[in-house]
Amino acid sequence: MREGIARNHPAVVFGMLVVITLVIALASLVLGRFYIPIDSVLGMLGNRVFSIPAAWTGQQETLFFNVRLPRVVMTLAVGCSLAAAGAAFQGIFQNPLVSPDFLGASQGAAFGACLAILLSLGTLGVSLMAFAFSILSVVIVLTVSHLAKGNRVLVTVLAGVMVSSLFQAGVSFTKLVADPSVQLQAITFWLMGSLASTRSSDFALVAAPMLVGNLGLFAIRWKITILTMGDEEAISMGVDAPRVRTLVIILATIITAASVSVSGIVGWVGLVIPHVARALVGADYRRLLPASMLLGASFLLVVDDIARLATSAEIPIGILTAFVGAPFFLWLITKSRSQR
Repeated sequence: MREGIARNHPAVVFGMLVVITLVIALASLVLGRFYIPIDSVLGMLGNRVFSIPAAWTGQQETLFFNVRLPRVVMTLAVGCSLAAAGAAFQGIFQNPLVSPDFLGASQGAAFGACLAILLSLGTLGVSLMAFAFSILSVVIVLTVSHLAKGNRVLVTVLAGVMVSSLFQAGVSFTKLVADPSVQLQAITFWLMGSLASTRSSDFALVAAPMLVGNLGLFAIRWKITILTMGDEEAISMGVDAPRVRTLVIILATIITAASVSVSGIVGWVGLVIPHVARALVGADYRRLLPASMLLGASFLLVVDDIARLATSAEIPIGILTAFVGAPFFLWLITKSRSQR
């Protein structure tokens, strides 16, 4: 019935998703250890466009624009990107268990970040190294899949598993040789995922790759739907399946690398959210991809709010996504089986 509603009234479904995302974002800007009234939040946002008499303090304005707004925007962007990448990978590989990190992007980023921490390269160095090694890991996977014989999709998946294991070993080595008092703590915290230290400069660093990757996937989302039918069917419909699959991998890897480079390892978003979107709007990627983007953004923002507000010490966001994602995915699997 839900799928029928989405097909007959897609504008209503997406309108609701947009409203929910905006409401959650506004609540996130208001709530925090230092409460900012909603009229002050709206006034500060409006003051960037119109001249509005200040009804807020200078301390509130500094906190809002330097800390809270960049974090909310970054969380929305990371959630949107991870969900879009997960949905795209599940489509082109026709596998519901695929997530954005299955080609080694996350483990490559983890090794790059750990290496940067080990070399004391600073926050910017950590993000850049994480992004570079994330891209490198997928380049290795694509190179191996191109050179190897046999089923291209299967070889790509196996190469992803091997590359992930290789970089995981590298992460373990960096933890072994790191200074236990400082570097090991920084590595452990980064691996658990967090958006606590997000600033405007961080978003400026990843905004371009996220925008390019997400818009690219959005533009070819109808081709992803055709790829879910199989390569032979796609070729008969005039779609170059290998070329489109490679393009999707590149775009999804770019947004995954950009996300992980600033947030650390945040799992389950790219695996679970596309399934929720599929239940709401169906399997057509013309609707599935944008629905996944909106749901991923709002979901991660809710989780980040819990991470900020649940305890006196902030909880790493990667822990919370696992606590929420794993049980939900188990429920989703059992529900799907019971309906057969």
